[in-house]
Amino acid sequence: MLTLWDLQKTRLACCALLMVVFALGGCSSQLADMTAADTAAHPKEPGAYLPVHDLPPDRDQAIIPLDQRVKIEAELAAARDRQAVAAKDAK
Repeated sequence: MLTLWDLQKTRLACCALLMVVFALGGCSSQLADMTAADTAAHPKEPGAYLPVHDLPPDRDQAIIPLDQRVKIEAELAAARDRQAVAAKDAK
């Protein structure tokens, strides 16, 4: 008669074996369905490297005009100062 310890080891071994069977079965079904026509053809010439150092030409004008940029920077600085005061008062 099997003891409790032997029964637990048997169940663990069966579960491990079942997991391996399912894992290998999933892999083999994908490989079995593949034919030579499904495989990608290799290019005859290897592709060139991407041009990582080619940069777009410099712009002639600024993205944001200078007067608007100064106004935005002043608004951001004022908002930062207000938040610093509010944070100091909250402590």
